[in-house]
Amino acid sequence: MLHSGMTDEQIAAFFLFALVAAITPGPSNVLLVATGAQVGILRGFACLLGIGAGMASMMFLAAYGLGSLLLAHPQVLIGARLAGTAFLLWLAWKIASAPPAPPEASAKPTGFIGAALLQWVNPKAWMVSAGAVATYLPAEEGNALLFTAVFVAAAFPSGLVWLAFGAATQKLLSDARRQRGFNIAMGLALAASVAMMWR
Repeated sequence: MLHSGMTDEQIAAFFLFALVAAITPGPSNVLLVATGAQVGILRGFACLLGIGAGMASMMFLAAYGLGSLLLAHPQVLIGARLAGTAFLLWLAWKIASAPPAPPEASAKPTGFIGAALLQWVNPKAWMVSAGAVATYLPAEEGNALLFTAVFVAAAFPSGLVWLAFGAATQKLLSDARRQRGFNIAMGLALAASVAMMWR
């Protein structure tokens, strides 16, 4: 038993949940693939850190009471999902219709702030945070920080996998036609991941 109020078994169960939630396809992972393909791992690292920070802040606030508030007022969660869905579908259109990217040296990736803010309009992030708190967080106080740390420990390497996957496609996207096809595929993937949140 840890002094935090979470047992080793609870931590292991939540870590497994967080790993599955973070590595499955979703808006953040589509963004990481697109960023990796555009600028590679090193220049895409700020995007990865932003996604981690945005999700960590949401998870911490959910564990600190926001999750209970959302679960007690489902209309607020539905409103957030509607707003997030509208934004992400707009982003999917922008990605799909984007012209071929400039060479890596002059490309401008999604940065830390933009990636962090994306989490707050990401329906999957809201659902994961609220669901995780309701299912895995013990009733005792003082668990919010540990809860967040466990999630980040699972989410960060998962996001790195997606960023590296995107970076690995760079050589395949050396001509404009392939880049355009990739952009369309990423836009469709983002739209599909948003649609799956409403099933």
